[in-house]
Amino acid sequence: MDNSGKEAEAMALLAEAERKVKNSQSFFSGLFGGSSKIEEACEIYARAANMFKMAKNWSAAGNAFCQAAQLHLQLQSKHDAATCFVDAGNAFKKADPQEAINCLMRAIEIYTDMGRFTIAAKHHISIAEIYETELVDIEKVGGGCGPAHGGEDCSGLSSGTRSSANKCLLKVAGYAAQLEQYQKAIDIYEQVGTNAMDSPLLKYSAKDYFFKAALCHFCIDMLNAKLAVQKYEELFPAFSDSREYKLMKKLLEAHEEQNVDSYTEAVKEYDSISRLDQWLTTMLLRIKKTIQGDEEDLR
Repeated sequence: MDNSGKEAEAMALLAEAERKVKNSQSFFSGLFGGSSKIEEACEIYARAANMFKMAKNWSAAGNAFCQAAQLHLQLQSKHDAATCFVDAGNAFKKADPQEAINCLMRAIEIYTDMGRFTIAAKHHISIAEIYETELVDIEKVGGGCGPAHGGEDCSGLSSGTRSSANKCLLKVAGYAAQLEQYQKAIDIYEQVGTNAMDSPLLKYSAKDYFFKAALCHFCIDMLNAKLAVQKYEELFPAFSDSREYKLMKKLLEAHEEQNVDSYTEAVKEYDSISRLDQWLTTMLLRIKKTIQGDEEDLR
């Protein structure tokens, strides 16, 4: 069946679902099982949505999933409603990113209300990723993660929930630093780094978070960074054995001497083993600009 055939079948299913909903509202249906007709309509809307997906009509698929979600809410089937809103969001991602975000937010509200914080945090990450890849509105991403785990304190969460919440917080920290909201980023990196130190599985990653926090300090002020590095070394002695710590020491020394060549050389040496990502490159360039005679090239 070609796409136009699939769309025609989907449209027929929509009409059938609408008839079921209409019939459920009649007086006799109210007496004799109107809710079963609503349940049937939910199933038909979902079938129509999947048929639209096969026809690559993403907006129509999203709308059909939304109709199913609304009916599930009417039946007090919260979990099914949330699932349909997520399906709607995934369909809209391909056609209307803003509508995708609206649907995912509806799902998050339901999951949060049900106490399903881990899955809510996961969908917050999806929203952050849509802003990053589709809408490039960094300001809003910072708000894309908070409420799923009751603010930014993750200490009371189970390990699975904390892991999702941390992932989300780290995205917020990355965006905050790009927006020059360094203190917000530092608070998150320090919080997640301190949590990681206490976990045998996550301990190794603590050095990365303290390194990023130190870079944010460096963007504010060199003395800030120096004191932060000392603090992290005392807090987490393993930090002083890391390549990140050694790089920070070299960068601080180069900055103190206002030596652009030493700074660039230290970055090149680090990059030859651990490739710099876009975030690190941005932060390192910002710091480099504060050295006299900088020519804005890291490699």
